[in-house]
Amino acid sequence: MQPTRIIPLFDAFLASRGHRLEAIATGGAALALLGIIHRETRDCDLIEPELPAAVRSAAMDFAADLRRQGEILRDDWLNNGPSALGPLLPEGWRTRLQVLYQGQAIHLWSLGRRELLLAKLWALCDRGLDLGDCLALAPDASELIGAETWIVEQDLNPEWPVHVRATLSDVARRLGHGL
Repeated sequence: MQPTRIIPLFDAFLASRGHRLEAIATGGAALALLGIIHRETRDCDLIEPELPAAVRSAAMDFAADLRRQGEILRDDWLNNGPSALGPLLPEGWRTRLQVLYQGQAIHLWSLGRRELLLAKLWALCDRGLDLGDCLALAPDASELIGAETWIVEQDLNPEWPVHVRATLSDVARRLGHGL
């Protein structure tokens, strides 16, 4: 899905049904709506609040409507997959939220740059799938160094710190920081 196209369409769809959604987004959809990346994403990840049943149902109906028109959109395209991230984020993260999208029925906030970067770097270390997004965020050397401690704290595996250091060093090398 292309968030810059899908979110406004879903906004009109939600408005037509009399529903509203105010939420905090992260992931590829947030990066696309911020203009940081221009690729398609599989979904729109929301940290909070938990999606109300009516909005979840509307999102599935919306996906079904688009599939009938030849689009590819999963039923769970709008989800709370990263909801566990909220309690792990650094103190004060809510004070750094930024407006992501404001429509008729939808008001989306995004994590601030620091938290978006932490989440994407952690995902890269954990899944190995987010390198392009991390490079698009273009962290400077101090941001990479600052992220290391937080990312290391997210896993108790004794090999994790070495893996995190190697992954962040690779990102730094690719960005020309030479850490």
